[in-house]
Amino acid sequence: MSHDTSHDTSRRRRSRDGLWPLVFLAPLMIGVIVFYFWPILATFLNSFSSFGPFGDRSFAGLENYRALLSDTFVPRAVLNTAIYTAIVLLGIPIAVGVASLMNQKGLRLTRFYQVLFFLPAVSMPVAVALVWRMIFNQEFGVVNWALSLVGIEGPYWITAPWWALLAVSIVGLWASLPLAIIILSAGLQGIPSELYEAAQLDGASALRQFRSVTVPLLTPSIFFLSIITAINGFQLFDLLFAMMGQANPAMADTQSLVYLFYSEAFRQNDQGYASVIALLILLIIGVFTLLQFRMQRRWVHYE
Repeated sequence: MSHDTSHDTSRRRRSRDGLWPLVFLAPLMIGVIVFYFWPILATFLNSFSSFGPFGDRSFAGLENYRALLSDTFVPRAVLNTAIYTAIVLLGIPIAVGVASLMNQKGLRLTRFYQVLFFLPAVSMPVAVALVWRMIFNQEFGVVNWALSLVGIEGPYWITAPWWALLAVSIVGLWASLPLAIIILSAGLQGIPSELYEAAQLDGASALRQFRSVTVPLLTPSIFFLSIITAINGFQLFDLLFAMMGQANPAMADTQSLVYLFYSEAFRQNDQGYASVIALLILLIIGVFTLLQFRMQRRWVHYE
């Protein structure tokens, strides 16, 4: 009898001990449900609804999805977003080169350069965009002034569709470099120096060491950067909004998917159709991220 009682007491104690991890995880799980899963579910439900001017809601079935397939602005917005993301991803190899130079032995003021490169990352995106808007100004911008010195007439960077997209992409690439350089610098510092010493003993040149030692061991950091950079690229909005402005005649041909969502949700007040666009953005990001995780087995080296 006493043996059964002690066994039951021990089992209840283990059950209570097993509940403690759930207690500590509960705030995090509640936050994930409230701020992630519930908005996605609400967006999905809204995509089947039509909203009136006073917020009245009615069931619309698949009408919003049909509108998405026939909307001529959607393919252009997808293309613009893809071009911007591709250009911004080009910043990763640039960051690899800069981080490698910054981590060279004997380089003075390394911390100073790290702080200097990281400053754009802590600057307000809208303020950065407004400064770049003045730099790309057609009449008194620094870029067109520099082009005029060599006899080239500068384009309309802000009001011509393709030039505007290129200007925004250049700024996006520049803004993505600081975080990439810091992460890659940390990755470089984690590479054992013994590997470089062994490569030197084998007669490997500096370029061969970079290709055979540095790049393979940096691939986990590069993989991480490629994911967050692509996700940020697909969410292009603030730079586009601040650099071009809503009244810009080129905005219709330069807008991103997120800007199209904003326009439909808050300017056209069509929350049902905007929800479909939001789900499209989520789908694109999810598929792209899944493909990256599948492909990383071929080129990412964790050891």
